[in-house]
Order: sequence, then C-alpha cells, then structure tokens
Amino acid sequence: MTIRTIPETGSTNADMLLLATQGAEEGLWLRAERQTAGRGRLGRVWTAPPGNFSGSTLVRLRASDPPASTLALVAAVALHDALRVFLPIATPAVLKWPNDVLIDGAKLSGILLERSGDAVVVGIGVNLAHHPDLADRPTTSMAAHGLSVDPGTFADVLADAFARWLTRWRGEGLASVRTAWLSTAHPTGTPLSAHLPDGNTVDGLFDGLDADGALILRLASGARHVIHAGDVFLL
Repeated sequence: MTIRTIPETGSTNADMLLLATQGAEEGLWLRAERQTAGRGRLGRVWTAPPGNFSGSTLVRLRASDPPASTLALVAAVALHDALRVFLPIATPAVLKWPNDVLIDGAKLSGILLERSGDAVVVGIGVNLAHHPDLADRPTTSMAAHGLSVDPGTFADVLADAFARWLTRWRGEGLASVRTAWLSTAHPTGTPLSAHLPDGNTVDGLFDGLDADGALILRLASGARHVIHAGDVFLL
C-alpha cells in the first residue's frame, strides 16, 4: 500500500485512471491537498478545498471477485470505519445507500467508482474542514462538529480500513460487507425517496439490501421495489 500526496490536481480519479493505463498496481492511493475539478456521482461537481480529504485508490479486478459494482459497499464500510476512529461515540455516522455517510442527516462525504478494463478507481471525498452549501441536500463537515482531522492522518487510517475490507470482500464474499453496511445504516422503515436514472421517483420505506447489495424499498401498497441505481434522499 502506497499513498502519494500532491499539492493540487483537477481530479484524483482522472489521475488514477491514467496511472491505471500505465500499469499502476492495486493498493496505490493518490491524495491531493486541493482538487479543482472533482466530480461526484451523476455528474455532480465535488468541491475540495485545502483541509478536506480528496483521494483515490485502485483495485485490479480478479475473475473470482464479487461484482465490481459492490465495491461501492466496500468503500462505504471502510470509510465508516475510518471516520469512527475520529468521531466521538455521541456523534453517530450513518450510511445511506449506496455509499453516503451522514451525520444528523447531513452529507459528510462522497464516493465515486469508475472502471477501465480490469481497473476500478475508487474516489473518496470527505468534508473534514469545510462543507459546501447545497440547494438539494444538507451537508456537514468534521469541523462543524468541533473535530480537527489532518487529511494526511485520515488518509493513513482510511487506506488501512479499505485494505481490510477489500480482503474480506475477496475472501468472504459480499455477504460480510452487506452485513456490516446494514449494521451502520439508517433503521429499517426509514422513509426514502429514490430518483431513478429514467427520471422517475419512487418513495418508500427502507427495507434492507438484497443479496447483491441493491436497495429495497417497501412501497405504500406493501410491495417491495428493488433499486439498482439512483439518487436516494431521506424524507
């Protein structure tokens, strides 16, 4: 495991995708002290001023691995583990599908997976010192909760956590990751609204994850609706 730190870049994910084509090995991390063209899921802009964590790592897929898309859950539980090192017990962090970490319902972090061949780049951004004001959702930072976390120290803790969970994902399969994700998610019955890629919206109550890690919503009719992709909001 190697962590490279650079003063500034447009996007650590874009840099890592390039490094992957040049033969970079699994376990490499790239951290930028400032990121000027970061991006989140669904094409969103991700603001990353100095003091926040912006980093990407590389996974080289193997034939025996679980589905690549489930690395989103691996990243989520690893990030949650890393944050718990710094958060007091009285400040719970909660996972929201597929990989957002929330504190008091406000978004603390974001994860973006991008694939090129056998390479999956996992980009993670965490609001350590600053958080943006967004029109569509509340946001927060570690600093907003009175915590001062050094991005370099956080990178070390996160890289260790990700390596552990990647090993379990490979050795034990998705089931152990899914169990860990559910243990740190909002409770069953939490009202959610899922905005789907086709423009439709599905509202329902959180009813867990299926065996492949997809979101299950319990509709008003009592039917269960499985969602494989979408943007999910707490209601």
